[in-house]
Amino acid sequence: QVQLVESGGGLVQPGGSLRLSCAASGIIFSIYGMGWYRQAPGKQRELVATITSGGSTNYADSVKGRFTISRTNAKNTVYLQMNSLKAEDTAVYYCNAWYISQYWGQGTQVTVSS
Repeated sequence: QVQLVESGGGLVQPGGSLRLSCAASGIIFSIYGMGWYRQAPGKQRELVATITSGGSTNYADSVKGRFTISRTNAKNTVYLQMNSLKAEDTAVYYCNAWYISQYWGQGTQVTVSS
């Protein structure tokens, strides 16, 4: 059974930082591409960042220079370091794993507000 469990969300002030984690089980983590997506109220789910099995990364223009995606294969975990957070980053953040099949986590809420 595949599980992706996100953690690290919460309430943060504008300009602050958060680090999201996604722990995977039930897959051969090292061969999967991993990603973070987000969905704000009333909006479609959108790509935030991805990292391939080889470590290549891709970012949405809106987060370039502020967010960093990384992975630790030994821990079956992918991370999203989020700095200089803005109110418009408020959303539910979802972890995604893709290879032949695709899997999603349950999401973690990030709220940026003063």
